[in-house]
Amino acid sequence: MLTLSLVGLAASVAAAVVHYRLLSDPLYRSVCDFNATWNCTQVYESQYGAFFGIPVAVGGVIWFAAVTVLAMVGLRGAGGRDPVADLSGRVSGYLFALAVPALSIVLYLGYASLVVLKAYCVFCFITYFAVIGIFVISGAAADGLMTGLPRRALADLRALVTSPLALSLAVAFSAGAVALVALFPRQLDAVAASNAAAAAPIRTLETSEQSNFDQWYASLPRVPLPVPTDGAKVLIVKFNDYQCPPCRMTWEQYKPVIARYMAQYPGKVKFVTKDYPLDGECNVNTPGAGHAAACEAAVAVRLARAKGRADAMEEWLFANQPQITPDLVRQGARSIGGVTDFEAQYAKTLELVKADIALGAAVKVTGTPTFFVNGARVPIVKPEFFDAAIAYELKH
Repeated sequence: MLTLSLVGLAASVAAAVVHYRLLSDPLYRSVCDFNATWNCTQVYESQYGAFFGIPVAVGGVIWFAAVTVLAMVGLRGAGGRDPVADLSGRVSGYLFALAVPALSIVLYLGYASLVVLKAYCVFCFITYFAVIGIFVISGAAADGLMTGLPRRALADLRALVTSPLALSLAVAFSAGAVALVALFPRQLDAVAASNAAAAAPIRTLETSEQSNFDQWYASLPRVPLPVPTDGAKVLIVKFNDYQCPPCRMTWEQYKPVIARYMAQYPGKVKFVTKDYPLDGECNVNTPGAGHAAACEAAVAVRLARAKGRADAMEEWLFANQPQITPDLVRQGARSIGGVTDFEAQYAKTLELVKADIALGAAVKVTGTPTFFVNGARVPIVKPEFFDAAIAYELKH
């Protein structure tokens, strides 16, 4: 149990560090973002990445730290002949009591990751494994010892209070946990954060920020994109998946930025959406990605565009993103997009989607959203930095 708690603590600390960087540094790219499926950022920034604004990883650090301390106490107290009087037996009972609610939480988070988000975090899975292992081992060790555990716990608490060293350590641990929760940056849920960013005016970068941004932006690699500019000075290309939560987030946050530049500089800024659904039905580059309605969604928007209803179709898809299925997309295409011949047009339109996918593969798109601004591959950044990228291109 000590070994598992140390492994879980290390994974939780790593997850907390990554989450902290994501909240504090708009240009940070997570070390555990391997592709569109194994993507910590997508998990951490989702509605399941925090409870009441407190990142889940912070709770993991506190829980595993507590379990580590208890496991060390249990090892030091092992050896008694009476399993009830033996301190290690009582500690096993305490660990099992802690593991029961923790197991319910990791089962919920695991379901959210595997079924709802279809995005996975390697640090999260390590902590899930550790919690399950601690639950199983502590349950076996505490078998037959749970009766009377509350009474024995009161006795152990009285003993703790009478020991200056133990009491000091307990107070220090509690103070550290409270400080970690209080000082760690808060995360708004994905929808609230997107709405707040879309509604709020874009922040102007300070001089030092602008200088650092310009230096960073100028270093970004650029690739030629065979997309007509129609005379625009700035061409923004987004490779998109309508089942991808970060695609929805950036759609909500960047839309007012792009609209403002289009209004201020008519004909100078062009925005193009390219389809890159993470769905093996039409995208052989992403087998097993799990976005089972993404191909249908891309087709629905294209067919709705012919009816002049593409914007409404996109808005409906993103608004209903958590629950969309292929059948629901077909219903939405009819009711929102005015498409009455979805099935008849599906195969032909899907070939156009596949052409976008081929373009994405050619420029090494591996996940969504992927943005190119005049060929510069721009990672997901806060709206003020995306705004700065457009301004940089107009200036240069």
